[in-house]
Amino acid sequence: MFQFSITTTDHPTRIRFVSNQPLGDDQIDFTNVDDAGAFPLIQQLFYLPFVKHVRLTENWIEVERFDILEWADVQDEVALQLADYLNQGGQIKKQADQKEAISVYAESTPNPAVMKFVCSKRIVGEVYEAKNIDEAKNSPLATELFHKPYVKEVFMDENFISITKFEIAEWEEIVQDLRQYLRDYIAGNKVVVTGNASLKESVPQIVQEGTALEIIQIIDQHIKPAVASDGGNIVFDSYDEKLKSVQVILQGACSGCPSSTFTLKNGIEQLLRDMLPGKVETVTAING
Repeated sequence: MFQFSITTTDHPTRIRFVSNQPLGDDQIDFTNVDDAGAFPLIQQLFYLPFVKHVRLTENWIEVERFDILEWADVQDEVALQLADYLNQGGQIKKQADQKEAISVYAESTPNPAVMKFVCSKRIVGEVYEAKNIDEAKNSPLATELFHKPYVKEVFMDENFISITKFEIAEWEEIVQDLRQYLRDYIAGNKVVVTGNASLKESVPQIVQEGTALEIIQIIDQHIKPAVASDGGNIVFDSYDEKLKSVQVILQGACSGCPSSTFTLKNGIEQLLRDMLPGKVETVTAING
């Protein structure tokens, strides 16, 4: 029978539930329910509205809460729920041969070097991009993809993966191999991105206001959905009030796309000029 005792940590928002039986072999971090796709026990924790982060080790589970309550109010109930779940046959981790029915289909993008693979389930909770295998250390899936000689870059957002290829291969030669590989990987409930993976929209987290905030809201509401449909992403970088210029970062299929300049000038720039008259004149991509 599983039983959990409670120990405090140096951080008031974190607490450990120590098990009387082994829980696993490795230390793994989770930041949302999607990270925990292969770990039903951890998913149960993320269904609790106050759970922010979970760390699973061989003998204990450390849970970090949002600052909306105190651990003293809920810790005993959480310990009891963990024990009840496992004692009633719940799994800590899904078995390797337990696969979901997953479909993956390929979509061409405006960038001939990039193919978008759309999955029938959400695979990541935030944008993730790796331009080489060194940047992919926090994504087991991206790391494995980079072992394929034709994979140049990997971009992931919610339910799709955009893969940039080298010119050594044509899509008709490799697309079915990639579809099958991605389907098997995701159906096997393998970890896509680990909990401590950094957000690849690597822009300093500055609180924006005024026109800059208006620009961000327009990008998020009107531009990002269209860009995502083409397998890419656009991130606000900066706004120069004197020059009335906006700088953005292009990701996924948008990065290096032959039509990106046309899209910036005739689509994004024109939209911002129309919606913010007198405030925006030019839009440029710092990695375009």
